[in-house]
Amino acid sequence: MEAAGSSRRPRVAVIDYGMGNLRSVNRAMVAAGADAYLASSPQAAEGADAVVFPGQGAMADCMACIRRNDFEGFIKEWIATDRPFLGVCMGLQVLFERSEEADVPGLGVFPGVVTRFPSQPGLRIPHMGWNEAIFKESSTLTAGLAVGGEPFYFVHSYRVVATDPALVWCETDYAGRFISGVRRGRVLATQFHPEKSQVKGLQLYRNFLTLTDR
Repeated sequence: MEAAGSSRRPRVAVIDYGMGNLRSVNRAMVAAGADAYLASSPQAAEGADAVVFPGQGAMADCMACIRRNDFEGFIKEWIATDRPFLGVCMGLQVLFERSEEADVPGLGVFPGVVTRFPSQPGLRIPHMGWNEAIFKESSTLTAGLAVGGEPFYFVHSYRVVATDPALVWCETDYAGRFISGVRRGRVLATQFHPEKSQVKGLQLYRNFLTLTDR
């Protein structure tokens, strides 16, 4: 594998499983410096340096599309071997064991569940718009970002509740603190949409591409 800093742009497969904001993510990855392309099968994604899994909509629909397009085993194996992976929005939630939304099982890569924001007076659901991600620590993945609170764009009604605190990469305040990003090795996933988050979203994508350096 060639490094992101070499003359070759890192090849990034954006998983096309039939739903999600695929093209906007693909365009953002290209703008961040990747040779990004849509991969509609595991075979098309296998030769990539990194994989991005965008998602939106209902968990049940997302999981059905993943299985129908034979991506379930591919995603699990890719993550198990610690190859660069980025999940976005629903691409974060499906990595966990189960969602309260129709009691749907996820991929079970990480321990934890997905729960709906509580109904509270004055609390709007879905959580939509700009809010700060507060990062647990400074690293190459937060280069150019305000670790103590960087605004990103959110659109979601459910949040992940991880049982392993070591997974938590960043948190956000909305009906209390919730996990807005997780990381393990070279596997990263965010509840917010970097591709909708303008300059800082592109910076996060650039930071992600550094994971292809080794």
